[in-house]
Amino acid sequence: MTSKETRDSREFSYLVKVGHISANPVQVHVEADERERAGLADLWQVEAVNRLSADLQIARWKKDGVRIKGHVSGELVQACVVTLEPVVSHIDQEIDQIFVPEGSKLARIVLDGAGEMVLDPDGPDLPEQFTGDTIDAGALVAEFAALDIDPYPKKEGVAFSGHIESKAEEDKKPSPFAVLKDWKKD
Repeated sequence: MTSKETRDSREFSYLVKVGHISANPVQVHVEADERERAGLADLWQVEAVNRLSADLQIARWKKDGVRIKGHVSGELVQACVVTLEPVVSHIDQEIDQIFVPEGSKLARIVLDGAGEMVLDPDGPDLPEQFTGDTIDAGALVAEFAALDIDPYPKKEGVAFSGHIESKAEEDKKPSPFAVLKDWKKD
């Protein structure tokens, strides 16, 4: 487990006992409380997380895996990159993640006949591995929510203007022969 995953799970956690999951999907609603939202705002370096929730479907996958599907939604406040005024952004992300126990054959990467990895960009993600008997669905929700945060939020109608880095003629590449123009003057 990476330190990022540890930090996410500490900020927003909803532990699922793998042994209690049956083949019949269970519907779960998780929502971050005030303390968790403040922790996530600090982690994500945004001004505030007004709301973060998810409706999840948790079910057994194959023999010993777990599949978590659902929808993450939320609202956060960020600083506009132009004016620094608060901008309200919305999180709207789908989750479909499979977890398998550490060392499971189901988590192995598929190789073709030449020993190269076969990755389908439109196909499902590789299963995540878990250790022990719990999966932190809250950390998964926080991870997927973070994927939907706009790295450059702008207030509606605001644009970068009045700032020019350089003029076009300054950006023009000088001729490599320019240094030779005064070389043979008599």
